[in-house]
Amino acid sequence: MSAEGFFITFEGGEGSGKTTQINRLSRILTDNGRRVITTREPGGTSEGEKIRSLLVQREGGNWSAMAELLLLFAARTMHVEKIIRPALENGDIVISDRFTDSTRAYQGYGRGLEIDIVEQVNTLVLGDFKPDMTIILDVPPETGLGRSKRRLASEKFAEEGACEDRFEQLEIDFHRCLRQGFLEIAQSEPERCRIIDATDTEDNVAAQILALIKDRF
Repeated sequence: MSAEGFFITFEGGEGSGKTTQINRLSRILTDNGRRVITTREPGGTSEGEKIRSLLVQREGGNWSAMAELLLLFAARTMHVEKIIRPALENGDIVISDRFTDSTRAYQGYGRGLEIDIVEQVNTLVLGDFKPDMTIILDVPPETGLGRSKRRLASEKFAEEGACEDRFEQLEIDFHRCLRQGFLEIAQSEPERCRIIDATDTEDNVAAQILALIKDRF
């Protein structure tokens, strides 16, 4: 738990609507006088954004699960040290699009890396630091991938290789394992994690998220 600020993470598979809901929540909290920092993983810092291009872009590289894990925690170290901890110490609300739960789900459940290894690296890098609250937007992978691919098709990229669809290109079984991973993570930490049905309308999902935030505050 953070000492002064409040750390919220959004998790979920591809096309779950995290970015949309983060932006909506940030606006509401800001309008109510709270200082809000929004960020993302991998990314958040200049170092993290460089690593992001390696991991999520189509031509970023053919990394093993272990290599992905180490790259993600390298980026996360900088993210926590440069962005998240200072903001929390300043009393801000930090909202991150993905954090360690995504590593558990993608590299563990999805890519087959032993969860114990993920946890060992997490403890080494972050100790007992974790989000105060995690909102998992749950959507069937077929639905989420359809959304994600429509969004990617509508975006313009200078080069095809810059398209952030490396994980979308993986087999449907990967995404099914990913979804199961997030659900099991939520079951293992019910005090921190909340699951929201992301197949509902954007407004209804936003209303449920706001109700959860009001309850915690």
